[in-house]
Amino acid sequence: MKIELPKHVDYIIKELQKHGYEAYAVGGCVRDVILGREPEDWDITTSASPRQVKEIFKRTVDTGILHGTVTVMFDKMGYEVTTYRIDGEYEDNRHPKEVTYTPYLSEDLMRRDFTINAMAYNEESGLVDIFEGLKDLKEGRIRCVGSAARRFDEDALRILRAVRFSAQLGFDIEEETFLAAKEMAEHLQNISAERIRTEINKLLLSPHPDRLFIAYELGITKVVLPEFDPMMNENKLTWKGEEPRGSFYLRSIKLIEEKLASAGKGKEKEYLILAWTLLLQGLSAEEGREVLKRLKFDNETTEYVYRLITWNSYEFLLTPYGMRKAANLIGKDLMRMLFCVKETLILAEEGSLSNRKGGELEKAKELYKEILNKHECVELKELLVNGKDLIELGLKPGKAMGQVLGELLEAVLQEPSLNNKESLRELAAEKIVS
Repeated sequence: MKIELPKHVDYIIKELQKHGYEAYAVGGCVRDVILGREPEDWDITTSASPRQVKEIFKRTVDTGILHGTVTVMFDKMGYEVTTYRIDGEYEDNRHPKEVTYTPYLSEDLMRRDFTINAMAYNEESGLVDIFEGLKDLKEGRIRCVGSAARRFDEDALRILRAVRFSAQLGFDIEEETFLAAKEMAEHLQNISAERIRTEINKLLLSPHPDRLFIAYELGITKVVLPEFDPMMNENKLTWKGEEPRGSFYLRSIKLIEEKLASAGKGKEKEYLILAWTLLLQGLSAEEGREVLKRLKFDNETTEYVYRLITWNSYEFLLTPYGMRKAANLIGKDLMRMLFCVKETLILAEEGSLSNRKGGELEKAKELYKEILNKHECVELKELLVNGKDLIELGLKPGKAMGQVLGELLEAVLQEPSLNNKESLRELAAEKIVS
């Protein structure tokens, strides 16, 4: 098998070989190239020690020196080069107590999680595939290297990673791996919230986010997302008949994923917000916020999800004023995403938008689009008077000023043509006198 290596990767491997060391591209990059995908990054494994790697290359960074990893830099691009190693005993299902270097590639590959991630390649040796990872790739199978129980005991996050890879690649989880994951799922309680969050996010952004159901089957959600499990015990009537509410939310996320696939790169964060909003629909906004805080999400994502859950039950008044008022209450920054959440839930529940709910939502979107096209004022910052104007009219800063500005905004929401300085100053003067 011939793999076209990027020029910097090829250079690093050949430089190491020139100095008498073995070196290979390894892991996920090899897997992705075989699958016809663009690797996110390229990792290199070598028989050279970190000190020897640093002697060969001019620019290096000690990114993981305790575990044998040095990053070789080319301009702003970095490539991780890691010495062949054997991991010692693990503690807390997370970290090896010690790392020992080995001269053998086979021993390095043996410590890796899944067979599809345990392949190495260079031009001289071709594909090194000791654990039949290529066969598992062709047959669509996630299988641990060696003993599944041992791999999961070494790092419990691999239990969740098995489901995540299943979702990303559309592969099945091999029986021994599946049973070991089910048996050891509770070990995930030893894994940091940040690592859990990263894996769930990747799963939700995958082509098969509905495979979170496998995490439920394995008892994973009971540990990392316990709020989801009760949703699987409560049924909802949809166009498909009765189904668990949790399954309904997962189908909704699948519809979002299909939009993400057509939207291309750059939309991941927005779609992640939408996916979490849909996943947590069975909770109150406050409960949803607490879930995201526990998983150490950034404040922006947390607040967007909180607001979307809060406003999803809002029923639009289908008039120009009603939609201006909605935009004022909800916030222009949220309206497009809220439309998307509502539309997705209607599609998941009804099977199409050709129904009363779909028609009403389409009307709301048309009215809102007209508001945007006309640049109508819906927020205080768009009002063509401000506190300075009111001071000139004799009003002192304070609670009364905020009240007058609010009343002016309400007047403009009802009659957009009032949003000019002359009309608003006249209206403000009347309110101040009264």
